[in-house]
Parts: sequence; structure tokens; C-alpha cells
Amino acid sequence: MSGSNRVVAVLGPTNTGKTHYAIERMLGHRTGVIGLPLRLLAREVYDRIVAVRGPSVVALVTGEERIVPPRTQYWVCTVEAMPDGMAADFLAVDEIQLCADPERGHVFTDRLLRARGLHETLFLGSSTMRGPISQLVPEASFVQRDRMSQLLYSGSKKISRMPSRSAIVGFSVENVYAIAELIRRQKGGAAVVMGALSPRTRNAQVALYQNGEVDHLVATDAIGMGLNLDIDHVAFSALSKFDGRRMRPLAPNELAQIAGRAGRGMSDGTFGVTGDARPLDEGTAQAIMDSRFTPLRKLNWRNPDLRFGSIDALIAALEEGPEGETLVKARPADDLNALKSLADLAEIRARASDGPSVRLLWDVCRIPDFRGISHAEHSGLLDVIFQHLHERGEIPDDFMARQIRRIDRTDGDIDTLSRRLAFIRTWTYVAQRNGWVGDESHWRGETRAVEDRVSDALHERLTQRFVDRRTSVLLRRLKQKEALLAEVNDKGDVTVEGEFVGRLEGFRFIPDKSAQGAEAKALKSASVQALAPQFHLRADRFYNAPDTEIDYTDQGGLMWGDQAVGKLVAGAEPLKPQVEVFVDDAAGPEVTQKVQRRLQHFIDRKIAALFEPLLAMQKDETLSGLARGFAFRMVEAMGILPRAQVAQEVKDLDQDARGALRKHGIRFGQFTIFMPLLLKPAPTRLRLLLWALSQDLGEFPEAPPPGLVTVPTGKDAPQGHDTMCGYRAAGERMIRIDMLERLADMLRAEDSRAGFEAKPDMLSITGMTLEQFADLMQGLGYKAERGEREKVRPADAAIATEAKPEGETAESDAPVMDAAAEAEAAPAAAVEDQPAEETPADVPGNTEQIPDDGIAPIAEEPNDPPKAEPVPETAPDETPVGVAADAGAEAPEVEVFYTFTWGRARPGGQRGPRRDRKPDGASGKPRGKGPGKPKGKGPAREQGAKTFSSRPPKREKQIDPDNPFAAALMGLKDGK
Repeated sequence: MSGSNRVVAVLGPTNTGKTHYAIERMLGHRTGVIGLPLRLLAREVYDRIVAVRGPSVVALVTGEERIVPPRTQYWVCTVEAMPDGMAADFLAVDEIQLCADPERGHVFTDRLLRARGLHETLFLGSSTMRGPISQLVPEASFVQRDRMSQLLYSGSKKISRMPSRSAIVGFSVENVYAIAELIRRQKGGAAVVMGALSPRTRNAQVALYQNGEVDHLVATDAIGMGLNLDIDHVAFSALSKFDGRRMRPLAPNELAQIAGRAGRGMSDGTFGVTGDARPLDEGTAQAIMDSRFTPLRKLNWRNPDLRFGSIDALIAALEEGPEGETLVKARPADDLNALKSLADLAEIRARASDGPSVRLLWDVCRIPDFRGISHAEHSGLLDVIFQHLHERGEIPDDFMARQIRRIDRTDGDIDTLSRRLAFIRTWTYVAQRNGWVGDESHWRGETRAVEDRVSDALHERLTQRFVDRRTSVLLRRLKQKEALLAEVNDKGDVTVEGEFVGRLEGFRFIPDKSAQGAEAKALKSASVQALAPQFHLRADRFYNAPDTEIDYTDQGGLMWGDQAVGKLVAGAEPLKPQVEVFVDDAAGPEVTQKVQRRLQHFIDRKIAALFEPLLAMQKDETLSGLARGFAFRMVEAMGILPRAQVAQEVKDLDQDARGALRKHGIRFGQFTIFMPLLLKPAPTRLRLLLWALSQDLGEFPEAPPPGLVTVPTGKDAPQGHDTMCGYRAAGERMIRIDMLERLADMLRAEDSRAGFEAKPDMLSITGMTLEQFADLMQGLGYKAERGEREKVRPADAAIATEAKPEGETAESDAPVMDAAAEAEAAPAAAVEDQPAEETPADVPGNTEQIPDDGIAPIAEEPNDPPKAEPVPETAPDETPVGVAADAGAEAPEVEVFYTFTWGRARPGGQRGPRRDRKPDGASGKPRGKGPGKPKGKGPAREQGAKTFSSRPPKREKQIDPDNPFAAALMGLKDGK
């Protein structure tokens, strides 16, 4: 062990510190060379040595990278790039068990047999190499190193249950990408490490994992070659791989090489399987845990003594077999296959006719097939490169520029960038060869810059696709138990540590909908922690907000601007609803109570403002007896009562009680008892909502648009909906109750027994067509008989008027009275000086009563008007007076009319509204058309209506000067 040229084989499983030991031994010498199996691992070791000795004395030589300072003392190389014949004091080869690899094994075997340091040589690898090294290197001594931590088998786990700090291993690019995508959705993201990545991309991806931005790593078996990562668990997604020729199962020692990455230093590690991989059998799992594997007996070998006299001599030398039992002939590698393909070309054979040309051809054939397109494509590229080198001695600058310019792009997806990275690696390799390009420093720098740009773009795409930075940032901060900074903009967008996580709608956090699984949980956890101060700030702002910023919807929702903050629920009384708030539990009880108090204040004030007349009447202590009971009924009905429902209560009210109720704005209509102020749009909307809450309706009906006299009747509307809307359903349409009372005033002046037609004013106030009005009247209890008649043309009417003798007028020619004239002419319809909104039954002093069913009484029939003198008949051959001479030339125009008669039956077989009603308590004869009785129209009614009663007259009461009808009552009293 103390000889001047000692050879030592340091053997053992992973995590034994072999590479670290070799670095220490090399730095103990003045010069040294270390060969590593991967470009990635070479870069890692180079960075470690540079950190200790500085970049001025450390060289990095790989196929695609060459950093050689002038005062180089230590060389870090890939095994293929180790310089021949360098007299370094120290030499080491890592992962020496790769001598058995079918693709690259012959390179490692050559280093085992021929590479030596002047003072010390180390071979680092698995214990399975003990036998071959003993036979091939008899002078070697052995150092066995044991694993510094335990490695345990944990069986099968789903990816969704994969613990943090895990590496999932796949054996194809497609498999790696699929696993990384799944982990991103379920775990927030993963770093991706593959042998085809450039060191720059690989280091950037590893940094994501090492820094804790992601907790999972998805990699190929490249991580098994000495990459030192903080991995606690390794999971195999498959147990077989494609080795370039066929799919084959992985041997236990190969599985152990990868599984051994779990557990670094003194930390124990675990390994297992996931996905579709079957669980390991007990023997294999135990062998990996104990590091007991079948020793290697055969190593791949290729003749290192090459003959460059001719192409055929070179091929023959490469195909020679070894001597002895330990070495076996390696299968043809890519370089040998490329040489054979080019040897078939006549032009190549003509150019490679001497030793230097054959050597140059062999150097060109050793360019690795980074692109992996096809063997023919790769051979074609080598043909072009060889011809340039042989003809000009170097590759032309314009050719190099064209090739690099096509690759120097950073757009595209992961696959596109990966292909560009493979392409630039070819020209990076070419630029690193001595003498192959004119300006070596320029092209090495140019290809390196392009590789770096493409590598950075590839890292960015990998991160965008497989890492959710938002989730990774939040998870890292949560693990570190740091305070998270949350911000809410004016649109409600919530960002935590600068990452968008969702929206704050009112006092509820709505996570980003694109987040799923563990990502959604992480977002919610981080957001709840960070939003706690925001909830309190928003609650204070809401509590001090004016009522104008708060509103309610037709479905009972409570809105703060455009954000829902609660809803109304039924209370003990219709006018006392309760509030249910929408506040996240994470906001805390203090925020919840503050929001609830503010919303309850809002709705209470809204009800007090819109139902002020109703609530004032409820609080009026001067109301007593029947009036107080009726007021309670009005409050209970929220200001609108169909008269038919309270007919008896209305009948029992005396004039004093009615007067007291009228002071509060109650109108006793023919069909409805209501408060006109509560028919406005705002009270109507709120009343409908409160009624729907009290009725426990599943879907709340909407209020009709404001300003419409009639609206269609809701087909599936619940019972009572029309009343709460301030309408009365009559046929296919509903009519507003205040306009219905105006219509009732007009109808009272008509003869509903003999029949009447609709006046223009009736159609005007309802805004209906004649057909719609007929349907409305039928809904009110009238019969509508449709008829047709010849329409009187204005010209005929004018001729007929001119033909009459002076002072003689036909009955049909009487002027049509307007609504006001008819009201004055109908004593049963209105009392002189009576306000239009009051019905006769409610005027003090009027003893006429409304029928119990709420239908207006028909005015008494007027005296028969004087009949006009008959027009003398004309001769058959004469044109009648009033008829145009050409009247027969055209067909007569026909118009449609409806005749309305009362259609509801009375008890005892009576039809129509009763005319024999008596005043309260009277027992005299019914009023009617008998002799001496006042007629429906005429001077007698102008003197005031007479009453007939067997009771002695009552003592007159003083007229209340505050009564809105005081003037009319004084007029009636003076006219007695």
C-alpha cells in the first residue's frame, strides 16, 4: 500500500463516500486526473474542486466542453475524454463496474488495463468487480467501504402518496414526462433530470429540488451514476428498460445502483416501486438492502491497438477478439458502425487512402450520435464533416455559421428545444476538437453560448410544464413557518407572496379553479393563513360602509357592491327577517359577528323606511277595538288585503274606526284594502321578497316591472303572488289594484243587468285591447258576449245629422260623456266633491255598502230618455236621408263589440249585484225604482241621497277637520 505506484480498488455500495475519498486523495498530490461516467457528474466534481483550489488550476474536459487553464494541475474528465499518456501523479476512474456495460464497457476496461498514475491509481466501483480486477490487475489492493446509512425496502406506493424528498425513476423520456405531469397536478411540481440534458439545464433543475421549491424529482437512471442529491426515497416506475436493442429487465445490482441514491450521509433511505411496476420479490429486495450481488465475470473489451494503414485494416483491428476468459469482445459500437457505413462510399475510400486520412476518418466517426435521428442521417453528417476536414484541413466558417444559426432559437416546446440541444451538442463536440475549426476560441464560445441559451429556455419550459411555482413557493414558506404576505387588489384578486391564489368575494375566499388535489389544499392553507388580517380590514370597512353600498336581490341575497355577503332567512314575523352571513370560518367569530350586525342593521332600516306607514300604524296606541285588530291584519298582510278575505271585518268597522285607519293611508277599495304608498316599486319588491321568505318558497318570484298597469298572469305562480305584487289576477293578465279601483268607479255607472259596452276610458286606463279587456272582465265576474255590427262611418253620421229637423235629436246622436261627466251623472258612482280614489262605500255619511263579495253595485237605472221622432220612410227608389249615394258600392265595414253583464250568482238564485241593500241596522224597504224613490240619475240625486230606516235618526257627529274628505262632507251636510 505504500509503494511508489500503488493501485487500489475502493469498492462498496452507494453512499460510502468513494468519490469524496478520491477527490481528497487527488488533491493530496501535485497533479491528478479523474475520469467520471457522466458529463453531469464531471461538472459536479469540477465545481467542487474549483471551490477548493480555484479555477486557474482545474481543467474540465468532456466531449462537448473543454476548460483548460494554462496552469492546470487537476483534470476532471469523462472516461472517454481522459487524455492518453498524461503523466499525472494521481489517476482515478469512477464507476469501474461499467466495464460490463454493453455500449461503453470497452472504454472503462481499457482504462482499467492501461490508465495509471505515477504515484497512485484508484478504481472506484461496486464490490462485484473484485474478481475481474484481481485477475486483470494482480498488483491491485482492495479497500472495502460500507454504506454509511441503512437502505430499506418500503414496498409499493401510489404517486399521490409519495413522500416528500422522493425521486421517481423512469426509463424513457415519455415516461419521465408523464410522471412529472402527474406529480405537478397532485404534489405541486417536480424537477426533471435526464442524461440528455446539458449540465446547465440539469443544474438548474436540480437546484429547484435542492432548494426545496419542489419536493419531488423525476429522473432516468442517470441519477444512479454518482449524482449527489438529498433524496430520502427512490421509487421505480418500471423494472425493465430498452438498452438500445431490446427491452430487458434490470439486474439487482443495477436496481441497487439507482436505489442507493436514497439516504445521503448518515440519513437512512428507502426504496420501492410505484405506478405499474410490480413489487420486488423478497430475494431481490433483500439483496439490494444487503448489497449482495452476483459477481461480474466478463468485461467488455475492444482492441486498443489500432492500425491506420487503411480503412479495412482499421476495421479488422477493431473487430479482433480478446485473449483469456475474463474479457469478451464488445458488440459493435456506434463509431464502428459509422466507419463501416462510410467505408462503403467510393469517395470516402478515395480520400482515406493513407494513415493520417484513416486516422482523421476514425476521429470523425467517434463523434457521438447526439441527435439520435437515424444511423443513415448520422453517417451522412459525418461524411460532410470528413470531406470538409480532408479537403480544407478545417470546417469552413460559413458552414459552421449556417449550422449554428439554424439552432440558435429559443422558441418552441420541450421536445423542440431538446432536439436543438442535441443538435448543438454535435457542433460543440466538433468545436472542441483541436484543429477542426479555424478560430477555435470563437466557435467554442459561440457553440457554448447557443447551448446555454437553449439550455435556459429548456429549463424554463420544463419548469412551466412540470412545476407550479405558486404552489411550491407557498409550500416552502409554510414549511419554514414564515409569515406570508397577502395582497388584495380592488378587483378582489388575492396574491400571496406575489403569486395569484384566488379571489376574495365578500368574506369568502374562492381558490383558483385551476388548482386541484394537493395544489388546491396548499393554496387554501397558505391563503387562509395570509388572509387573516385582510378579513379584519375588510370587515371594518364593511361595517362603516353606507347603506347605499349594500342591497338585496330578488332571491334574498345580500350584496356589498357586486359581492354576496349573506342572505335573508325567515324570522318570527314577515317584517322581521333574519340574516345568514357568508363568511369563511378562517375569518374568525369576530368578523362573522361584525358582518352579521351590519347586515341586520341594513335590512331593519330598509324595512323601517319602505314600510313606514305600516309600522307607524302598528305603533299607534290611539287605535283600539276593531280598528286595532284590523290594523294588525294589515300589518300581517304587509299593507295589502283582498276585500273578500275581510268582508265581515270591514262591515263591522264603524265610520270612526274607518276614519282612524284612513289617517294612516289605508284605502278601502271595492276589491282590495291597501295603502297606496306601499304600491311603489321599492316597497313592492321588498314585500314580495319578505312574503316569499315567510312562505318558505324554493324559488322566489320576481316583482313585475314598475309602471305597468297590467302584466301577464304567472302560470305557476304561488297563491297570493298577485296580491303581494300589488295586482289582482283576472284572466290571462293581472291588473294593478289601484287602477282596478278606478275601473270599478267607471263600472258602477253602467247597467250591468241590461249590459253595457266598454268605454274608451276603460280601455285607456288599463292599456288593453278590446279582447284583452273582455278577458279581464270575465276574470272579475262579468259575462262578455261577443258581437259584430256594421261600423258607422263618419260621413254617414254627418249626413244623418244634417238631415234632422232643427232641434230634433236622435237617441243615438247624444254626445258621449267623458269619464268625468259620467261620474257626475251617476249618483251611485260618486258623490259630488268626493276624491277620485275613494269608493262610495267609504265616504262618511254614505250608507250604501259594498257587497260581501267585493263586486261593485250597479248604479240605479236612469229615467227613460225622451224618444226621438221616427224618421219618415222613403220611397223605394229614393236614397234614404243619412245614407251616402254610393253606399251600396262597397261592402259594409264590420266592427267587433262586447256586451258585458254581471255573471255571478247570488244566494237564492239572484243574479248581479243587489240593489235592495239596506243601511246598517235598517229594516225599511229596499231602495229601487219604486214610486217616490230617487232615480239613478236626475235632480233628485243632486240634492243628496235619501235613506229609509225604521230607526230614529242618529245624533250627528262633528266632522273631523283633518279628514281628507272634510270639504265633501260639509258640502253634503249643507245640501240636506
